[in-house]
Amino acid sequence: MSRRDDREGMLVVAGSVLAALVLTVVPLPVALEPFRPYWVALVMIYWHLESGRLHGLGPAFALGLVVDVLTGALLGRHALSLVILNFLLRRFRNRIRFFPPWQQALAVGALLLNDRVVHLWVVGLLERSWPGWAFWLPPLVGMALWPWLFLLLDGLRSRRRGGRA
Repeated sequence: MSRRDDREGMLVVAGSVLAALVLTVVPLPVALEPFRPYWVALVMIYWHLESGRLHGLGPAFALGLVVDVLTGALLGRHALSLVILNFLLRRFRNRIRFFPPWQQALAVGALLLNDRVVHLWVVGLLERSWPGWAFWLPPLVGMALWPWLFLLLDGLRSRRRGGRA
């Protein structure tokens, strides 16, 4: 792989992460807000599984801090959850990546539910009120969106390669 190909690959990854960050902060109607998936985690999962990019714990932590700052969450909350998510992806990457997208959706749903448990743990440490049932909707929406997001990002990745293997 040439430097130019590697640089173009990183631009596609950075562009998709930037799009996920924008989708994270774009305003939604109040009725749809509980259904917002964790876009950054979904994009990170894709790039980790398919190309091995974003596989380090450092980039996951930094990306989580960016999400914390953009959303106004407790600093480190998303960073912790993305580091744990990334660790689990490193552990199970070879098993998950060869599933078809609809089966991957189940594994992604389990990873996103684990992410919600981490967020619940942080809420419990802060002794705040427990979230309602809508707290559990984003992993389900992310799981439902996974096959289409997978196909979209896979199309971007293969277009960048120009049909090369």
